[in-house]
Amino acid sequence: MKEITKNMKKNKTFYVTTPIYYTNAPIHLGGAYTTIAADVLARWHRLLGEEVFFLTGTDEHGQKIQEIAEKNNEKPKEFVDKIVSDFKKAFQLLDISNDNFIRTTDSFHIEEVQDLLNILYKKKLIYKGVYESYYCIGCEQYLTLSDLVDGKCPLHNRVPELKKEEAYLFKLSSFQNKLLKLIKSGDYCILPESRRKEILTFIESGLQDVSISRLKEKISWGIELPFDKNHTVWVWPDAFWNYVSGLKQKGEEKFNKFWPANIQLMAKDILRVHATIWPALLLGAGYKLPKTLFVHGYFTIDGQKMSKSLGNVISPIYLAEKYGSESVRYYLMRNIPFGSDGDVSEKALVERYNNELANKLGNLISRVSTLAEKYGIEKAITHTHREDSQNKLIKKLKIKEIEKYFESYEIDKALILIFSFIDACNEYIQNKKPWETHDKKILYEIADSIKAAAILLWPFIPESCEKIAKQFGFEIKYENINKPLKENNIKKGEILFKRIE
Repeated sequence: MKEITKNMKKNKTFYVTTPIYYTNAPIHLGGAYTTIAADVLARWHRLLGEEVFFLTGTDEHGQKIQEIAEKNNEKPKEFVDKIVSDFKKAFQLLDISNDNFIRTTDSFHIEEVQDLLNILYKKKLIYKGVYESYYCIGCEQYLTLSDLVDGKCPLHNRVPELKKEEAYLFKLSSFQNKLLKLIKSGDYCILPESRRKEILTFIESGLQDVSISRLKEKISWGIELPFDKNHTVWVWPDAFWNYVSGLKQKGEEKFNKFWPANIQLMAKDILRVHATIWPALLLGAGYKLPKTLFVHGYFTIDGQKMSKSLGNVISPIYLAEKYGSESVRYYLMRNIPFGSDGDVSEKALVERYNNELANKLGNLISRVSTLAEKYGIEKAITHTHREDSQNKLIKKLKIKEIEKYFESYEIDKALILIFSFIDACNEYIQNKKPWETHDKKILYEIADSIKAAAILLWPFIPESCEKIAKQFGFEIKYENINKPLKENNIKKGEILFKRIE
């Protein structure tokens, strides 16, 4: 691995990552939510004509996995292989378009992590010492007394262990001032603003050096330290370096083209380490920092955070198989303001599906395609008629606002605006009554508007939008939003969204 000091780019690129998901248990809805959000952003930037790299994957080493595998009388690798197949199945069901799926057990990743640690060790940013602190196995993080509630980890409701053992430490404290400067200047952007303020307060309270190893006799399931075979790498250097290795795994030219990442998505429980240890590792090794960390909230069920450790999870595989991928994708992106906490339920999913996808979008497609097949469509010849019609319908599409919401990662607001345009289309057809007038020009205008809406909805519900494009005779391309729909023989198709009773 070479230290990177220059980043040459020619074409506009977009690199988005999810955190890699811990393989101690099958995927839950929280992981699916982050991945769907990343997929929406990746598809949006592809729609804009940019070159996109979208990375996700799995974090497969550590104490928890070693313990679970031992209880199951399995080797750790056998255990994680089964969990990984579950993640891949979920992502396939949810129509996730990732460009790579990195596993921390990949030999390429292991070599990259060892190369990183050698660089840091030679720079004397890693040293041998003793680490003593409260440690929560559930979080795989050290906690301070101020982090505890009634002496327990607030996330996992368990008493942490007080650990004191030989370890190699990373000089995180030496990066405190540099990190404060980068975050305050916005060069290392953390969104939403509330999370940025939280991190600044945390760093200003003082960063401590952190352990980056465990004794191999205690935790054998991990990457060996390249300079001490008696130690294995602790979770964070191993897990974080996936963002580099997962890109380089597809070729050095990919790394040179896409690094640094444009946006990294994560839940707030891993923000502190992502905003301190991760950038410090990059700075220590001579890499540019990612441009933006975006932190979304937690899902709650009956007021409790959804967590594998607490056992109150909802399987995205179960939801996708029962209701279809589009319903899950739409519900999660529409129901929770991106960056905030939110509550999830099957009842709310069904209500949104029926009211918005089935009633509003599905019925619009069905009505227009039925009428277009019966009476045909005809583009207005006169400029005046076209302008008059645009004022009433097409101009209600707030495309610049939708673009701005995507730029600020307020993707739920973008989706709301797109559906407000679908409402306008439904209102327009209701007022114009083409089933009575048989007006081909009105039907053309609505079909043309459906084209624009489907192109904008494609990042959210790609499968359905591709069916609409085929049915109405257009390609899903951003420039086609403003290009008039070609007159063609539209046929009534299958019901896109069958109501869930």
